[in-house]
Amino acid sequence: MTEIEFLGTGTSHGVPVIACHCPVCSSSDPRDKRWRSSILIRRGGTSVVIDTGYEFRLQALRAGIDRLDGVLYTHAHSDHLMGLDDLRVFSRDHKFSIYSTAPVLKTIENVFPYAFRDWQYKGVPAIEAVAVEERKPFAVGEIEFVPIPVMHGMMRIVGYRFGKAAYITDVSDILYDENKEVLSGIDTLVIGALRERPHWSHFSFSQAVEAAGRIGARHVYFTHINHETGHNEIEERYRGRALPAYDTLKLEVADE
Repeated sequence: MTEIEFLGTGTSHGVPVIACHCPVCSSSDPRDKRWRSSILIRRGGTSVVIDTGYEFRLQALRAGIDRLDGVLYTHAHSDHLMGLDDLRVFSRDHKFSIYSTAPVLKTIENVFPYAFRDWQYKGVPAIEAVAVEERKPFAVGEIEFVPIPVMHGMMRIVGYRFGKAAYITDVSDILYDENKEVLSGIDTLVIGALRERPHWSHFSFSQAVEAAGRIGARHVYFTHINHETGHNEIEERYRGRALPAYDTLKLEVADE
């Protein structure tokens, strides 16, 4: 079995939002406290994170991450990227590998040029960028991943399939016809669902449910959720169709 732990399930602002005193931002329910979206995947002796947002250090401490075999990036927006510098602890003795498509890696190298130089200033992360191709499987340790291209507004980004599970965040179009084969057989789907109202670059809750229905996933979890709707309200509204994930939630999913 493969274990998924949600390190964060919030949107770019996080929840609570700075200077906001709405009911969700003021909620006492710990499931309404959402750090920027990221997951930890463990299988056997392999541990992989998808995306390192602003709170990555705090997320890693909370989850007790002692070692990592790699980090996968969906895209290079800051709420998914800016914790990269904290990967320095995993590259003390060797270069640490990150994986994404070539355009995403180029942007990351432009943001953190010091982490990719042959000559390293002592104490900075030593990163090796490994380019992957859309819908072409690659392995990190014991886990095989398949990058799934999707649209995030006008931007083409990737989600990742592993076994019968998939993680697709910041999505406004799953490009179903293009991805039909790689989406087939997904049983557990983690999918970005920003809010109830439509948004130009993110699925709403109902759009995410519709996409999950096309895929045929039996277990659907929303992530990248903003502060307009609390956990309990989402759970009640979409009961039987999807569940809102929350920070620290752990799932076990089938490998194949």
